Amino acid sequence: MTVRRACSDDASRIAEIHVRSWQRAYQGLIPQAYLDGLDPVLREGRWSQALTEADWSQGGTLVVADDGDVMLGFANAQASRDEDADARVAEIWAIYVAPDAYGHGYGRELMAATLDCLAQLAYAQVTLWVLDTNERARRFYEAAGFRADGAVKVDDSRGFPLREVRYRRPLP
Repeated sequence: MTVRRACSDDASRIAEIHVRSWQRAYQGLIPQAYLDGLDPVLREGRWSQALTEADWSQGGTLVVADDGDVMLGFANAQASRDEDADARVAEIWAIYVAPDAYGHGYGRELMAATLDCLAQLAYAQVTLWVLDTNERARRFYEAAGFRADGAVKVDDSRGFPLREVRYRRPLP
């Protein structure tokens, strides 16, 4: 298992993992019609742009691969987008593992590498937002030392409400 910085050539596989992970992780939690309409091709361009424009002084995207160099997950972390955050707070914007790789340690390895990267960038804390009904993800984040900090938001940008809670942890 290896973790490395993502490059623009990874955009297609990241988009594929992103969509397939949403379709599995959020099944029964958000409208099925929305999940069925997700298309990796439509996300590839956004990922390509994000990877090309990455500013590694603020954070970026890491990928995890198996011993055969098959990418099985990714995490994107940068400065926090939250209005109440100062410059020493990072945010994990996304962390996903391919559904067929669940339970094999790829997520834990990716999380550890992401936290290490953020600590090296001198962030003091890291936050992330998680769907309040996503118990599997919440257990994963809690096992990684995150705790809900009381902040809640509702994202209506997709045409239906997603209630998210913010998790936070210090960085070494």
